[in-house]
Amino acid sequence: MKEVAILGAGYAGLRTLRELQKQSDLHITLVDRNDYHYEATDLHEVASGNQPKEKIIYPIKDVVNSKTTTFIQDEVKKIDPDQQVVDLKNNQPLHYDYLVVALGFETETFGISGATENALEMVDVQTAEKVYAHIQAMMKKYKETQDKKYLRLVVCGAGFTGIELVGALHEGKERYAKIAGVDPAEIEIYCIEAMSSILPMFNDKLTQYCLDYLNKWGVHLLTSSPIKAIKPEKVVYGTDDWEEELEAGTVIWTTGVSGSHVVGDSGFSEKRGRVMVSDDLTDPDHDNIYIIGDVSAVMDKESNRPYPTTGQISLQMGDHAAKNIQHQVKDESTEPFTFKSLGSVASIGNTHAFGYVGSTAVQGYPASFMKKMIMNRSLLKTGGLKEVMAKGRFDLYH
Repeated sequence: MKEVAILGAGYAGLRTLRELQKQSDLHITLVDRNDYHYEATDLHEVASGNQPKEKIIYPIKDVVNSKTTTFIQDEVKKIDPDQQVVDLKNNQPLHYDYLVVALGFETETFGISGATENALEMVDVQTAEKVYAHIQAMMKKYKETQDKKYLRLVVCGAGFTGIELVGALHEGKERYAKIAGVDPAEIEIYCIEAMSSILPMFNDKLTQYCLDYLNKWGVHLLTSSPIKAIKPEKVVYGTDDWEEELEAGTVIWTTGVSGSHVVGDSGFSEKRGRVMVSDDLTDPDHDNIYIIGDVSAVMDKESNRPYPTTGQISLQMGDHAAKNIQHQVKDESTEPFTFKSLGSVASIGNTHAFGYVGSTAVQGYPASFMKKMIMNRSLLKTGGLKEVMAKGRFDLYH
């Protein structure tokens, strides 16, 4: 019986597991540092306090078929591709015939001074909860000091994640204001972006829809403002010609992510923790190792750039890796991976969204409805119907 090891229980890892568990001729070992899966696309909801963590997580054991799969809760330290061994922090080394590396993402600071020490990251459930706890603490600190910097929330980066977080923070303003003892209008939200525009993946009309709401809500969007440093309770931004400092009690870093450091530590050819994989999603130097999800780079031949790492592409990679492992077990040729985008929808709060369903642009309520359907679909793909019924978004009517 062939041994398959899956490292990571995110979208890509769990999707691979669900497909491979349909085979009786494999033994699978799944490794994750947590005993739960979390919907990474909903972390901003936890960070803002709009949803409890319980709404976006479910136990990994709910997905594991104990007849074919062993789950090990542990941290991956290093992979030895030549010996086909995975070193774990607290368990014996793991041997495999086929390996699926789906280790997820980490914060990328791009070497900006003080970002690691002085800004809050939002990369998993624990860090998202820390963001909300910090916001609450700053509101209480304002009540003690009457220093308005503690009412100021700064999001560093106006990418997909940053904009969704801004929308969620706006929805939380009444709750924050109640803690601080102020009017919600006194809670200030800033978003600082190096580029001159935001969300280039959307057309001008959709981007303007977003900008109109940010303006209506009083969000301070500072574009063409590269961040130069993060100091304690202070963001420094500007160019060689000018520089500004913004005081804020809460500074949240969403400017970018990289793949897991384990990829580089293990000697794979990578850039920012991502491996440019072969057409069939294998490592170019090891045809029994599939590298998928946030640690994988797949070239979009139309744009000549790697596809963005999203939950959608991760799920499709998981499907494909499982299919190709089944081919290899049967001594069949693997198939090349083709990404078929179903569209992309960004939410700015619970009732406002915009994006594409297929190639059709949508905004407002129809987009908000579709965003929740997308969330439910990812739950179905990783956890099955049980998790959709327990954790799904059915607040479809506003």
